[in-house]
Amino acid sequence: MKWTNERGGNVEDRRGMSRRTVGGIGIGTLLIAAVIYFMGGDPRGILEQSQSQTVQTQERELSQQEKETGELVQMLDAWNTKTWEQIFMEKGAQYRPAKIVMFSEATQSGCGSAQTSMGPFYCPADETIYVDMSFFSQVLTRFGAETTQFAIAYVLAHENGHHVQHLMGTLGQQEQMRRSGRYSEEQLNQVSVAVELQADFYAGYWAKRNNERVQGGVLEPGDIESAVQAAAAVGDDNIQKRTQGYVNQEAFTHGTSKQRVDWFVKGYKASDINEGDTFNAVLR
Repeated sequence: MKWTNERGGNVEDRRGMSRRTVGGIGIGTLLIAAVIYFMGGDPRGILEQSQSQTVQTQERELSQQEKETGELVQMLDAWNTKTWEQIFMEKGAQYRPAKIVMFSEATQSGCGSAQTSMGPFYCPADETIYVDMSFFSQVLTRFGAETTQFAIAYVLAHENGHHVQHLMGTLGQQEQMRRSGRYSEEQLNQVSVAVELQADFYAGYWAKRNNERVQGGVLEPGDIESAVQAAAAVGDDNIQKRTQGYVNQEAFTHGTSKQRVDWFVKGYKASDINEGDTFNAVLR
């Protein structure tokens, strides 16, 4: 994968930070609480909220390799933003970029606690992608994929695909279905699979459009193959086989290895984003 000089400004690096909880109520909090009380309000909320808070402090200097990985993520952030801005503009819409937070072991997200074991994920509440970079060496490799720069690009592009779904209202519709109580767990799992496969399609479509956007292209031999390998590694059937020794199709939430590869490749070959209708293809 060829690098460019583009760097995005939507990346927050929390690696090398530690989380600790501190307590106590300061004089400023007491003054605010007093004002709320004398205005007829209930100050208990702000007092309870101030009793403890999680803060992050810098604990160590990042290694040279970690700094280079940070540069890679900043470049991919720029690639995602610029390419999707172009795609949205063609559809007469305005793109709002997602934020990327890199962390180690655990951090706080708008959707609750983020931990390494959760893998990379997108939080629509704060429009942020959270990723512990050790996922690639500790988890992705475990399931049969080589950690390459473009494998990282694919994973971030997939998560950014969920951000695109958020902007388009797809994730909101999925949440409404979940909250309605009218659908069985099996039906909701099928919807989840369609959502995940569409994010794979968007990742493939992004890979194509970004390569076309940059003069001379950025893709090199083996890049798409490494993304395909990564997509296959995180298929539900592959993960279940490697972790529990058998496959339970009813528990699928992301799609099989073949489905994930097929939709990524379809996105890479697509001429229009609307070709990524995974819902009619998957739901039955």
